[in-house]
Amino acid sequence: VQLQASGGGLVQAGGSLRLSCAASTGTFSRYAVGWFRRAPGKEEREFVAGITGTGTNTQYADSVKSRSTISRDNAKNTVFLQMNSLKPEDTAVYYCAADHTARNWLFTGPTRYRYWGQGTLVTVSS
Repeated sequence: VQLQASGGGLVQAGGSLRLSCAASTGTFSRYAVGWFRRAPGKEEREFVAGITGTGTNTQYADSVKSRSTISRDNAKNTVFLQMNSLKPEDTAVYYCAADHTARNWLFTGPTRYRYWGQGTLVTVSS
């Protein structure tokens, strides 16, 4: 499975961005997808949001919960992350990740995902 993340860029604080993650698999509805980010100077990838294969369940990090929406269009093999009211602390490289699930689960830990996109940089200026 190949993932292509896009939609990052430079935005002022308070602005919005919509990130996209396009997948190459033909059975995308069987894949949980998560968005993670790595802030400048940090090693770890932080969970941002996740969605089950059918899109029925989602989960968010507390830091973005009230400002973000994750969704998916399985007909287009794409997951979206809409981020509003962006803050300078949201500056990071954002990665999408996916993995097949036997049941309609989602995961918050990065080690649960085998497939990763290349990342897209989001820079929020103050």
